[in-house]
Amino acid sequence: MFGRPTEIPTVAQALPGRDRAVQFDPVHLVLGTSMVEPFPEDCEQIVLGLGCFWGAERLFWTLPGVHTTAVGYAAGHTPNPTYQEVCTGMTGHNEVVLVVYRQQQIGLEALLKVFWESHDPTQGMRQGNDQGTQYRSGIYYHDDAQRMIAEQSMQRYRQNLESAGFAPITTEILPAGPFYYAEDYHQQYLEKNPAGYCGLRGTGVSC
Repeated sequence: MFGRPTEIPTVAQALPGRDRAVQFDPVHLVLGTSMVEPFPEDCEQIVLGLGCFWGAERLFWTLPGVHTTAVGYAAGHTPNPTYQEVCTGMTGHNEVVLVVYRQQQIGLEALLKVFWESHDPTQGMRQGNDQGTQYRSGIYYHDDAQRMIAEQSMQRYRQNLESAGFAPITTEILPAGPFYYAEDYHQQYLEKNPAGYCGLRGTGVSC
């Protein structure tokens, strides 16, 4: 655990990965909706990284207006990585949650409020005791409108955190690249394992 890299590897350094995607049941265990495209036309999607994806996913599937969620890997280099590969720190990927939501029922601003208040976005390549590049804070947007909302929300929350004595935010805001679904046992993990690990800890600062 303590030997994991604290910097994202370059493309040349990253593990090679594979052509074949992981196999999993595409039906959401809690919501009963499909976790894979095509999604309903009135839905939008955002990808969020806020530490271990088990607890992070549960945060979002409970929100009204969320059509489906899934956990996976994003913002790295290795195609179709395994969980074990991501844990080495040599894929560049982050543990993330895909959130598919109905804008008319819950806006991105409301989703980002949950995002900011549910973890500590000032910790760099870690969340609490979870250390490594896969635990970094990140927002991965699909269009300029989402990018602007994300940047504005970060600026507002930065001011609140700094007023409370916290360090600067380290959250990365990047275009959403490929989203690689995690293995089946990770999907809705805390529904399958109610006593399972959840390392999410907010700062106590309101967004």
